[in-house]
Amino acid sequence: MSDIPAVEVSGLVKDFQISLRGPKLRAVDNVSIRIEPGEVYGMIGPNGSGKSTTMKALLGLVKPTAGTCSIFGKDSLKVDSRNDVGFLPENPYFYKHLTGAETIKFYGKLCGMRGAKLKHRIDEMLNLVGLDDARNRTLKGYSKGMLQRIGLAQALVQDPRLVILDEPTAGVDPSGSRKIRDLILELKNRGMTVFLCSHLLEQVQEVCDRVGIINHGKMVRQGKLDDLIALEDRTEIVLENASPELLDQIRTLVDITYGVDMVSEGNPRTTLENLFLKETKPRRTVTKKRRKRTNS
Repeated sequence: MSDIPAVEVSGLVKDFQISLRGPKLRAVDNVSIRIEPGEVYGMIGPNGSGKSTTMKALLGLVKPTAGTCSIFGKDSLKVDSRNDVGFLPENPYFYKHLTGAETIKFYGKLCGMRGAKLKHRIDEMLNLVGLDDARNRTLKGYSKGMLQRIGLAQALVQDPRLVILDEPTAGVDPSGSRKIRDLILELKNRGMTVFLCSHLLEQVQEVCDRVGIINHGKMVRQGKLDDLIALEDRTEIVLENASPELLDQIRTLVDITYGVDMVSEGNPRTTLENLFLKETKPRRTVTKKRRKRTNS
């Protein structure tokens, strides 16, 4: 693993002036993220929690109030830091009069690609996202899921080392969502780094190596997925070919019982959804009621 992370966000703070004389709104509050090359990192949080602002700061689209962001060791505010980045925003805009092939060609030319290399890349991308049979159809005839997949194709056209996906399955039906999930897994298999923001927790749990939960602009939990969903106050033992009688004597008899193998031992898992709801649940504030004095 490289010593230089694919993404490093350190102490990121972003304030917005929401009115001329009013107080500033703190959208992101001291957030730090490190994503290693080849890793799939998922950031989840409620609406308005600071997910998109964090991504925009990483892409250099907004300037941090404090803290730093870098991509493969390059400052995100420098234009060359984005040379190795593909980005799919939550609501991408496309020219609906272009066909699928023309759309990828357009974005490829924006990236400086020409000739046979671009033609080969168009064919490769359409095949990757499963739209080769729709290459000559205009985008106005594409479904929402197809538009998201053509968006992913344009994000990958210059063969980036890092792909940033902001709600890639927003508004997509279950079948289309499954196809996009499979595409993310394919990118992972190719060794590409993926920074994913999604509200579909099951999808995040299926594809991500590490997860961060952001709430009210603060990173409340972060780490390897298996560690986050482990129930630390419980232990689970899985046995193979164990009799009902043996289950009553698990700890003392496993090591001395012939024909019984310890398949695994560790912490049982919760779901990412349960963890998310727990970490983003509003905290109760306890207030003491004042006792009403009565004069006697």
